[in-house]
Formats: sequence, structure tokens, C-alpha cells
Amino acid sequence: MLDLVLRARRAIVDGAETAACVGVSGEQIAAITPYDEPPDALRTVDLADDEVLLPGLVDTHVHVNEPGRTEWEGFASATRAAAAGGVTTIVDMPLNSIPPTTTLAGLEAKRTAAEGQVVVDVGFWGGAVPGNGQEAQALHDAGVFGFKCFLIESGVEEFPFLELDQFAEYLELTAQLGALMIVHAEDGDLIDESALDGPRYAGFLASRPRAAENVAIDWVVEQARATGGRAHVVHLSSSDAVPLLQAARADGVDVTAETCPHYLTFAAEEIADGATALKCCPPIRETDNREALWGALAAGDIDFVVSDHSPCTADLKARGGGDFGAAWGGIASLQLGLPAVWTGARARGHDLADVVRWMATAPADRVGLGHKGRIAVGADADLVRFAPDDEFTVDVAALHHRNPVSAYSGRRLDGVVRETWLRGAPILLGADDAPRGRLLRRGVR
Repeated sequence: MLDLVLRARRAIVDGAETAACVGVSGEQIAAITPYDEPPDALRTVDLADDEVLLPGLVDTHVHVNEPGRTEWEGFASATRAAAAGGVTTIVDMPLNSIPPTTTLAGLEAKRTAAEGQVVVDVGFWGGAVPGNGQEAQALHDAGVFGFKCFLIESGVEEFPFLELDQFAEYLELTAQLGALMIVHAEDGDLIDESALDGPRYAGFLASRPRAAENVAIDWVVEQARATGGRAHVVHLSSSDAVPLLQAARADGVDVTAETCPHYLTFAAEEIADGATALKCCPPIRETDNREALWGALAAGDIDFVVSDHSPCTADLKARGGGDFGAAWGGIASLQLGLPAVWTGARARGHDLADVVRWMATAPADRVGLGHKGRIAVGADADLVRFAPDDEFTVDVAALHHRNPVSAYSGRRLDGVVRETWLRGAPILLGADDAPRGRLLRRGVR
């Protein structure tokens, strides 16, 4: 007798859409049977005809900011936003919090802050900064999912960037640990701040050209080739870098890349001057670049899509009165990633199985969470009731993000998350509901 059976005329199982019954025992998926052969269970839930059963998404690029900058975002608000958007696992970035996760003490401060607040499962990245190499072993042993570094100023002084020789040394260290190094890849020498022109988006875009990404990614590839290290390029914006990644992987270099919903949704030509809600680094580029990113994603040359949820307070986003040089760079989208990507995907002929691969299975696999991001026997029963044909207009006041700021404000999106389950139980988003999320450690289920 199973605890729960979910009957769905449409479910994404083994990379394809099918009719199925998904049986849950305890916290795991225990059985998958044909739709007309439901196993016995204490409770059976029938999905509506307009709903599809998806696995919970896995977002490996989230800036929660707690402790230290909790007014930007915190574990309670971020994980509720995640659950409302069909995301059941996040991995928290090591910067924008104070202290950053560059020491074992910083990691413990994060875990202490998160304990008892999270409604989805949460893992943590370690930080790679100049002078903290002696902390890497302790952070790795404590279960971080890898190490994040910048090759350019990070935007916060407590998380300095690695010079190129320091990056090469750190990648040798992570190679010895068998750890994944994730990289913000832009070359500071190619950033042209003289091109900034107050509220003009064209000036901001010119200040951070594609070449800045391309050169830095080439450096990452060559160092991964030299050291045998495992590397991952975060928030890929320049489609020109895709051939570099293709060639590297053809040679057996262990390098992957992600892009983000905002790079797949927006285009530079559509961004109004002064619209600093759309400022991010690297920047949103032109329409042809966006379409090339979609093509690379479809071809498998970009591995997955994650949010790079990088929120701040409304005053920081509007700092300078619409001046792109002064405003904080980052887009809050944790709750909106699934509908944003689905809206763009279906318009280009992709199906929900593609979206699940990009936003659930592939990110889970890259960070070693093989029991997440899939509907399979033995996987965690993290599940989403999704209505793909429903649509809505984004109202920032209705989001669970801490601050009512989003580049998607007023945008019409396809797809509504109607319910999310974490390890077999529905996630309830009321303020008085007890959080059930766990703090994850690499290699420990």
C-alpha cells in the first residue's frame, strides 16, 4: 500500500511525455505504472486534463543573500518563491551574503541562518577567492557542491576576483579534490566603462562586449584542458562562445555551460533607456544572439537553464534614477523561470520534455543530485502540477520574492504552477506552515 498515487494523463517520464501513475512511498517514488493501472494507495490524486506532472526543478544558481544582506532576499522568501515556481531544490551562491561562503565558518553561518526556514531543499556552493585555498579541503569535506569564482570584479568587496594565474592554481586544487569549479567568465581588460552613457541601454551593452566573455571562456577552457579540472561557465550570454565550448568538449575537456531565462526572453533592441530592472552582467544582448542561444540549447551545446536569481532592494535597482552605470546588476526571477522558459520554448517548437531536461535533470546531474530532477523509481518525490496552457501577467506584488522588483513585471507568460510536492508532501506557502526543506550536502542523500 503506497502513501500516495498521482494519476496524470500527461507526465514527463524518462525524457518523454506519457500517461502514467506515479506512486510514492515515504519520500521517494516507488512505482510508475500505466495510467489505467493505478497501484493501491492511501490517497490518490487525479490531475486535471489541462495539467502535466513534472519533476521538481533544480536551480543551481540562486543568490539568497542571508545572512548579512537579508533585506535583499532571505531563505524564507527565496524558498517560497522557488516552490511557487515549481523549483524544489536550489543551490545557494557563496557571495552577497556576509560573511561569504569562503570559509568553513562562513558555510556554518549560512546553514545556521537557513535552518528551520527553508520550504525546499537547499545546497551550498563554496567560494574561491584569493588566499582561501587552505579552506577548500574543509569546505569540500563539509559538502559544498563545488566552488564559485569570478574572473572580474564581483560587485561586492568581500568576494574578490581571481587573477588568471590564481584561477589556474585554484583549478589545479579543485581538480585534485574532484570538485566542480563554476566561473563568472568576463575579461576585465575588455570592459569599457567609457562607453557607459547614463540611462542609455546601448551604452551599457557596448561597455560589456561579447569579446569580454569569449576571451575569458577561452581561458577557462584552456586551464580545464591543462589541469584536467571540471569547469562550468555560469550565465552564458555571448552566443559567440558556443564554438569554443563545442571544440573543447570534442577534445574531452570537462566543461559545461548554463544560460538563464532572461537571456532567452529579452533582447537588447527591446530594452528602453532607463529600464535598469533589466540590468545584469553579462548583459542581455541582441535578438540574433538570443536566437543563437536557443539554437545552442536545442543542440545540447548549452547544457541547462538556471535563474541566476540575483535580487536587491528597490532603491538599489533604481539607484541613479535609471543610470545603468549606477544601478545594481541582477535579475530576480526564481519564481518565474519555468513559465518564462516555457513561453519561449513552445513558441520555438520545443516541448515540456525539453524544458524538464534543461531545468531539472541536467542541472541535477551536473552537481551530483542524481535523485533529483526526474520522475523515476528511487528518485525523491519532488513533483509539480503544471498547467502549460494557462497564462498570467506578472504582478510583482504577488511574487514571493522579498522585494517587488522584477524585469518581468507586466509581462504575459504561459504556464501556471498549481501545486508543488517536496519528497511526497505538498508544499504549503502560508506563513504559519512548518518548513520541510532540508539542507543538502554533496554526496549525502
